[in-house]
Amino acid sequence: MRADIGEMLDTLRRGGIRDTRVLEAMAAVPRELFVPAALVGEAYADRALAIECGQSISQPLMVAAVAQALELTAGDTVLDVGTGSGYQAAVLCACGGRVVGIERVPELADSARRRLAALGIEVTVHVGDGSGGLPDRAPFDAIAVAATAPRMPVALPRQLREGGRLVIPLHREGDEMDELVRLRMTEGRWVTQALGPCRFVPMIGTDAYPPG
Repeated sequence: MRADIGEMLDTLRRGGIRDTRVLEAMAAVPRELFVPAALVGEAYADRALAIECGQSISQPLMVAAVAQALELTAGDTVLDVGTGSGYQAAVLCACGGRVVGIERVPELADSARRRLAALGIEVTVHVGDGSGGLPDRAPFDAIAVAATAPRMPVALPRQLREGGRLVIPLHREGDEMDELVRLRMTEGRWVTQALGPCRFVPMIGTDAYPPG
């Protein structure tokens, strides 16, 4: 077992992660390969770490919480919004998902493709505005969003099939924290559930925060 991974799994269990498939996926994906070389020693610490282009890789507990909330089953089609380093996409694949990613920063998309390919993980990473999703690849069984939006980007739930789940952090008005929210498509209606406070980088896009 890689250094510190046992401690990370203990932290995940204490944080409410009970899904065996998620825990196994978190153990299987080598997080040290998704962080800058200078931060490899901190790869399994339960905090976000800086990566290229001013972005970050989410803390393990948040990645696991998103994966658990998506309730993936083998073969589910998954859209990973804000692919960044590619780590969350790798975890979702390890949970059984067939994942496609979208990342607005071309340099990050390129590096994510290289990392995932080197690990033999099949994820197509598109460059584009994540707030608009990938309508040409819809519908999806699940959508995971790794950046905070000021409101629900309307295009994303429209790309879910019946029974599909969307997990996204949304800004809480008047609060420094965000709220992790799950939306489920049920009989043609969007049913939302608050999952708890969180903190993510802002989503930049047409139906999110403006750049700059």
